Amino acid sequence: MCGIVGYVGPNNTVDALLSGLRRLEYRGYDSAGIAVIDEAGELSVRKRSGKLARLEELLEVSPVTSQGTGIGHTRWATHGGPTDVNAHPHLGDDGKLALIHNGIVENFAELRAEVEADGIELFSETDTEVVAALLGREVAKQGALEPAFRSVVKRLHGTFTLLAMHRDEPGKVVSARHHSPLVIGLGEGENFLGSDVAAFVSSTRRAVAVDENNIAIITPDEVRITDFDGNSIEFAEYEVEWDADAADKGGWSSFMAKEINEQPEAIANTVRGRIVGDSVEIPELTALGDDRLRGIDRIIIIACGTASYAGQIGAYAIEQWARIPVDVQLSHEFRYRDPVLTDRTMVISVSQSGETMDTLMAVKYAIEKGVTTVSVCNTQSATIPRESDAAVYTHAGPEVAVASTKAFTAQITALFLIGLHLGRVRGELSAEALAEAVQQFEELPEKMRAAVDTHAEITQLAHWMADTRSVLFLGRHVGFPAALEGALKLKEIAYIHAEGFAAGELKHGPIALIDHGQPVFVLVPSPRTAPLMHSKVVSNIQEIRARGARVIAIVEVGDTAVLPYADEVIRLPLTDALFEPILQVVPLQWFALELSTAKGLDVDQPRNLAKSVTVE
Repeated sequence: MCGIVGYVGPNNTVDALLSGLRRLEYRGYDSAGIAVIDEAGELSVRKRSGKLARLEELLEVSPVTSQGTGIGHTRWATHGGPTDVNAHPHLGDDGKLALIHNGIVENFAELRAEVEADGIELFSETDTEVVAALLGREVAKQGALEPAFRSVVKRLHGTFTLLAMHRDEPGKVVSARHHSPLVIGLGEGENFLGSDVAAFVSSTRRAVAVDENNIAIITPDEVRITDFDGNSIEFAEYEVEWDADAADKGGWSSFMAKEINEQPEAIANTVRGRIVGDSVEIPELTALGDDRLRGIDRIIIIACGTASYAGQIGAYAIEQWARIPVDVQLSHEFRYRDPVLTDRTMVISVSQSGETMDTLMAVKYAIEKGVTTVSVCNTQSATIPRESDAAVYTHAGPEVAVASTKAFTAQITALFLIGLHLGRVRGELSAEALAEAVQQFEELPEKMRAAVDTHAEITQLAHWMADTRSVLFLGRHVGFPAALEGALKLKEIAYIHAEGFAAGELKHGPIALIDHGQPVFVLVPSPRTAPLMHSKVVSNIQEIRARGARVIAIVEVGDTAVLPYADEVIRLPLTDALFEPILQVVPLQWFALELSTAKGLDVDQPRNLAKSVTVE
């Protein structure tokens, strides 16, 4: 959840830390803080509850030395509320040591009792201060930071990325990773640490992913990685594909608005290189071997939140094109239900960050059971794709807004491509059907631009509905998960009641919610490619309209059948029924954004939420 950054080098340390924290604030914005050790060995800490701007205000009136060794943190609260005293960094060894932490230390109560029994006074409610106290005590015993750090991390249970520095060892930051993300940025005469590459991409695009249960030590001129026992680990660097400008608003009112607008490009980038003539080939799946893919007799898609709705839409396409049974399961339930898995099962994980802890632990479970694992991910060299047998990257670019938009539509696109690849390899798709799907993909970015251009209509609608307290969403087939996603977006950033329903379920209970003036978004299937479902949804519209609902219908251009029964109509380009939710969800994203804006809320940083869920 939390954002962490470390810096050693000759440049302005405070600027480096704040620059990294600005780009990481989407990971947590309950509080923020920095610690700097200057060339004289003086350690200074500044921290504040609230968003990063409050820390910047504090630094204006109470500055610290700008050059030296530094660590910074932006927090999503777990242990202890968002207060100044609970903010990171925390101190140890009588104020000589500073430490920051992303994750949860599950045995903190036992460790807290231990350090308090040793006469160490603790001031916060956090598990992190306990670790700082343990480390400080161990440094005092062993006389050096690195061996003390190794001793302490082996005692911690739970999830953590830790960064620490000591005033007796300026020019050095030590870090550890256990079930929580950590990357190194390689510079010229300077080096960086971060919870993701956004922490340093404005300074360098050379990066190293730190593996599980490893310790990374950086100085201005050296990077070393060891395991928890101190044994050296070899590492390879990679180049970050996007630059710092991709993670800036670029003149948009919010990151969410920017990212909704970037969806045509995100889809084009996800498809690029995977269409060969009239066929689809994903090199990452080809590397698994066609015989292995032909032997798959069941697929389980695991994901959480928005990614799980992408998985549900993808399941329809994979079953239709590859003729393999597909289940979609929530990652945090998967391993606890003792699932039936064989060597002919494929588990596809979907995660924007590739660090979602629930999904990572589910992937590890699947690996232990010997199944084929495939990752759909948007983040280079993240843990989940590195641990999976194959990684299908979405290439959507950085997504900063907490509410996912372009990652969602790119995930659906990647899952559709997987379905076509499997269908081709298994001989379940005719050349004509494959060519038709390829044409749909080639036309999709332009159609997505038309969906993005519904913004003006949706803005007016949202501002009319600024006082709305509840919104319902209806869809059938692939429209049902899209309805669920529309409701989730509204809950996430507008803080109002919203529910998505399968339209066929309406008469089985939910119709009782319909009262005079109740807004209902209806995702209407194409009358050309899904005529049976279309007629049933029109019947659903008539049923809710007769009970006083206010119907906002999202239809394809030329669909006149709904006009007598809809109060508002949003028209989208013609496309195949399977591809419709990729377009339909865009006006729902705009609606959530504009309703939130009309209510005066922060669409990029909704309350109680953070972008990457790195604790289980």
